[in-house]
Amino acid sequence: MANTFHRVGQGPHFVLVLHGWFGDAHAFEPIEPWLSRDHFSYVFMDCRGYGGMRDATGQFSIDEMAHDALALADALRIDTFSVVGHSMGGMAIERIAVLAPQRVRSMLAIAPVPCGGIAYDAPTRRLLESAADSLANRRTIIDRSTGGRLPAAWLDWKAGYSMERSAPGAFAAYLSAWADTDFSSEIIGDHRLKVVVGGNDPTFNRSLMEKTYLCRYRYATLEVIESAGHYPMNETPLALVAAMESFLLSLPGR
Repeated sequence: MANTFHRVGQGPHFVLVLHGWFGDAHAFEPIEPWLSRDHFSYVFMDCRGYGGMRDATGQFSIDEMAHDALALADALRIDTFSVVGHSMGGMAIERIAVLAPQRVRSMLAIAPVPCGGIAYDAPTRRLLESAADSLANRRTIIDRSTGGRLPAAWLDWKAGYSMERSAPGAFAAYLSAWADTDFSSEIIGDHRLKVVVGGNDPTFNRSLMEKTYLCRYRYATLEVIESAGHYPMNETPLALVAAMESFLLSLPGR
């Protein structure tokens, strides 16, 4: 059975969207009213362990996420498509492009985890590892990743949403999937790629992207939304839509 999803738009250009560690298929809701429905058909997928797939079993790996996305595209009879990924979903869209390069029209990575993973210091790694069962630690991570500047009520909501919409076991397993996976040697690098990061994201920032995505992809571009952190879809939804669709609409033969 294909992963659960919801669709926004009826346009001819299909766009598969993969959420991040703290999200699910509805994590992009703040931007949905402003998407171009005539140009695009956005398909927002739940990864295993999240949202409508909360009780699904699996390996909870990047490779599995990519294969599930391709299986969903097959079930929907979508031959070619662009891919959008946030955070760990950014790594998953790189895997999709490795597995099925001819099907991917373009790639758009939002505050993404590069395919080489992330090496954290021991205290940070322990914090991340403890977040599966701790609402307070999820809140701390969200606060840090957005620059410690957002309202307390929003931090409470985001942490609670994450806790409600993900299975703890899957959430825990995905940490190793995105932090420790390295398939950088398999990157082809020929796809058109845009990377969007927030100016207040302390980790997934311009510096990291220049060392990874912009080195690995020949046609990569980078945009920094200065007033965002790790969650531009929540923090700056209109700016994110503008960044996404200016890129997608510029593609040849869109």
